[in-house]
Amino acid sequence: MSYTEDALIEQPAIALFRQLGWETADCYAETVGPGGPFGRETRRDVVLPMRLRNALANLNPGLATDAIDAAVEELSRDRSTLSPVNANREVYGLLKDGVKATFRDNDGELQTETVKVVDWAEPSNNDFLLTSQLWVYGDLYHRCCDLVGFVNGIPLVFIELKAAHKHLKDAFDGNLRDYKETIPQLFWYNAFIILSNGSQSKIGSISAEWEHFAEWKKINSEGEEGIISLDTMIRGTCEPKRLLDFVENFVLFSEEKGGLVKLVAKNHQFLGVNNAVDAVRDIQKNQGKLGVFWHTQGSGKTYSAVFFAQKVLRKLYGNYTFLIVTDRQELDTQIYQTFAKAGATIEAEDKVHAVSGDHLKGLLKEDHRYIFTLIQKFRTERGTPYPELSKRSDVIVITDEAHRSQYDIFAHNMRMALPNAAFLGFTGTPLMAGEEKTKEIFGDYISVYNFKASVEDQATVPLYYENRIPELQLTNDQLNDDMEELLDAAELDPDQERKLEREFAREYQLLTREERLDRIADDVVEHYLGRGFAGKAMFVAVDKLTATRMYLKVKERWAQKLATLRKELKTVPANKADFAGANWDKTGQ
Repeated sequence: MSYTEDALIEQPAIALFRQLGWETADCYAETVGPGGPFGRETRRDVVLPMRLRNALANLNPGLATDAIDAAVEELSRDRSTLSPVNANREVYGLLKDGVKATFRDNDGELQTETVKVVDWAEPSNNDFLLTSQLWVYGDLYHRCCDLVGFVNGIPLVFIELKAAHKHLKDAFDGNLRDYKETIPQLFWYNAFIILSNGSQSKIGSISAEWEHFAEWKKINSEGEEGIISLDTMIRGTCEPKRLLDFVENFVLFSEEKGGLVKLVAKNHQFLGVNNAVDAVRDIQKNQGKLGVFWHTQGSGKTYSAVFFAQKVLRKLYGNYTFLIVTDRQELDTQIYQTFAKAGATIEAEDKVHAVSGDHLKGLLKEDHRYIFTLIQKFRTERGTPYPELSKRSDVIVITDEAHRSQYDIFAHNMRMALPNAAFLGFTGTPLMAGEEKTKEIFGDYISVYNFKASVEDQATVPLYYENRIPELQLTNDQLNDDMEELLDAAELDPDQERKLEREFAREYQLLTREERLDRIADDVVEHYLGRGFAGKAMFVAVDKLTATRMYLKVKERWAQKLATLRKELKTVPANKADFAGANWDKTGQ
């Protein structure tokens, strides 16, 4: 029995692709030029012209040959003047929406037709080919690619395999980086990349760093046990129907400070968003209660909202408007910026980002794909009913981290304004006892990706709790209830805020008294200097003023402690031999 990478990993993977309906071909000895099996003129070509031309003819019956030729030329042209990720975005647009092909008809008149490149709705209408050992030449070097998945002659999937005893990160550091530098044209077309050593497998985009490559543990539903294997990865992402769904609806390009980046959905986002889209399909049955989407903090929840909205707009019939609502200014701005950087909204911020209650009313009366607002913008004068603004049933309200504000007058006003809207709750925290009303408003959970799952996926670092000094003696048996009422009343007018300040003045003074903060500052410095390793930390205080006070206290004590340590260091002998009475072993340790 052979124990090579080819026998243990590559051949079983090829067999699985064949089982999933892909045609497979060993291309190690492929001939190029006239008579070649795929029509590649040279090994620099990464598009398979024969397969592409045949697919375009099948997908666009009756279209003039000149239009097909123009589309093939546009898809195959050199994009080396663009950065790889910009070239990838350009090609992705052609694949997703078709190629605008300009040609002359029989009368010599210029015509423009949209040439469909992929049939996203019906997998069987497309051509799926998996190549193994495909040679691709670059300007200076040539490389032999383990597995490349072509759809209609376009190389959408790149798979790099390592032997089982090799570290998976070697596939990223030693191979993928090299491929992207030496044969960059292959990645202009890439949808996603899979790295595997058989036991470990990860998926990512062409712009992703190693830490953003992720495992794919579940295939059909969140309720599965979850298995880390190449088999699960391939079945979950490369089965033709799932592959087309993933490429069409779960890819984003975001303009970040460092430049354009490509984002592909992680396993929990793919499954969760599809659950949410299914809820929209069943909107009549669930009466607009689309459910609660609970994905823990740091799991890409806002990007999941973008994936959700864009898939609904693309795949479901209707003229949908998405009203994205939250109850904190910072979060409101962050969500808008995420949508804008991902290109989801092309309208200027001042057009779709409500700056006042009147502005919000105007937006809701108009036809926008996206509207962003704080729920506080639904304020009215006391005793004045909120007006109905739209009877539309194709408005979907996405509330992000706004459970507690869903029970008060602002939420009531929002429902008065949009009586036929559907509601979807996005949250990073589970619903606590006493929040059953959230389910009455949104429905039950439709997707759950909790903190434990996120830690297991290494998307979130583990959280450890250690009770530390100084303690306060609790004499108010109703403190939890009082604090919950305080949190429920997050949006208050000035009079109500002053009332709360008076009610909790004593508790605040106890928490922020000078002696207690001094002891905490001392403890912070001792704790972090004694951990034994370097690392970052976040300090959370009761308010901004206390946080500032703590910053100054910790900074002062940190400087004092370092000064003491430096002074002590000067008294430490430079050589081990200077220690009197020391017992050293033969190695001098």
